[in-house]
This record gives sequence, structure tokens and C-alpha cells, in this order.
Amino acid sequence: MRKLLKYFKGYKLESILGPLFKLLEASFELFVPLVMAQIIDVGIKNRDMGYIFRMGGVLVLLGVVGLTCSLTAQYFSAKAAVGIGTMLRNDLFRHINTLSYKEIDTIGTSTLVTRMTSDINQVQSGINLVLRLFLRSPFIVFGAMVMAFTINFKAAMIFVVTIPLLSVVVFGVMLISMPLYKKVQKQLDQVLLTTRENLLGARVVRAFNRQDDEAENFDQENALLVRLQVFVGKISALMNPVTYVIINGAIIVLIWTGAWQVEDGIISQV
Repeated sequence: MRKLLKYFKGYKLESILGPLFKLLEASFELFVPLVMAQIIDVGIKNRDMGYIFRMGGVLVLLGVVGLTCSLTAQYFSAKAAVGIGTMLRNDLFRHINTLSYKEIDTIGTSTLVTRMTSDINQVQSGINLVLRLFLRSPFIVFGAMVMAFTINFKAAMIFVVTIPLLSVVVFGVMLISMPLYKKVQKQLDQVLLTTRENLLGARVVRAFNRQDDEAENFDQENALLVRLQVFVGKISALMNPVTYVIINGAIIVLIWTGAWQVEDGIISQV
């Protein structure tokens, strides 16, 4: 990761503006519950339709400004990610041209092809996601928790339990899946190697009538790649449903707790 930082120098402005506009979008999202609270506590309680329409206009304005900030953040993040990926690909290609034949044979042509294409595309997508979501997600989570504490301390304690549970699930899945993705990458290199050998040696394969053997060999390598990808995919896919269950469970507890506190007059109708 440190080696990638030098590529951000050419896209400093985009790398700053992307997360900045995402934080602005998140800030506008955090204002929405406060506006809704005013609509319920003031507008609906006093049956003031003018106030409700005015605050509804504020909600629409927050949505439009938030959407604008989101689109702007997407633009700057994509521009930085694509630019950094281009620079990285050019440097890698330039470095490959300096390698000796022995080094190329040791590394493997299929591995170099994978690094030039699939790996750099993954890095490019990762940079895009980091610029768009890495700062936004913690800001939303902890910002929502701070907002909850300003309304009611007891109800906000639900966030204190939920956030560590989400962190355990997310980082647990990452720790398990990352080594497995390395195995997938190695197997992808092997599939590319098998394919390249067949393309380069097509005449030899036909001359010795080895088509069936080569096809069987490719099927075995490809099947192993599929099994690894499916296995890793199943583990990664657990993140969404588990986090969904935790979040919705927390919402149920929050509504239950809030309803009783409203009934007892401890907090307002929000």
C-alpha cells in the first residue's frame, strides 16, 4: 500500500475532493432525522401544515444537495482511480520490459499477464471504493451514534453494542477471505498458463494427438479455480446477510425501547 502512495501525487486534488464530498453527503444524511424530528414534534403536534411543508422542502433540498455531492464524489474518485491505474499499468509494463529472459521464465508469462490486467483492475476498483466509502462509512456510523446520544443515552447504548458486532463480522470475513483470494489468484495464473501453452503449442498438440489430454487438463485446472472462487464467494457473501440481521435486530430493539420510553414520557415522539 505504501508503494501506491506515490501514484496519488498526480491526483492529490481528486483524492481529497472525492472523500470530502462524500463526507458532505453523509453530513446531509445525518441532518434528515433532525428535520423529521422537528416535523413530528412541532408540525404534526401543532397541526401546522405550513411548517410541515417548509420542513418538507428542507428535506427535498437536503436530498438534492446530497445527490449532487454524491455524484461529484463519484466523479473525482473515478478520475483518481482510473488515472492511478493507468500510471501503475504503464510503470509495470516499463518494468517488465527491463526483466531478463531468466526472470520472465521464473515469474511466468501468465503471472505477468494477470498482474498487468486483472490485478491492476482490482487495485483500481479498490482505490475507487476507498475514496468513496472508506471515510464515509465510519463517519455515518459514529455520526449516527453521536446523534443518538444527543437524543437519549439509554437508547444510544444499542449502538455501542451493535457497532462492535458489525466490526467483528466485517473484519472476521476479511481475515478469512484474504488468504483464500491469494489461492484463487495463484490458480488463475495456472489457468492462464495452461491456456497460453495450448495456444503456443497448438501445432505440437495436434501433431501428437494430445487434444483430449490437454482439454482434460484444462478442465481440471478450471474446475479447481471455480471451486475456489465459489468457496471464497460464499464466505464473502455471508457479510451482507449477517450485517443485515445485526442491523435490523438493532432497529427492532431500538424501536421497542423507544416505544416504551415514549409511552412513559421519557423521550418525545421521535
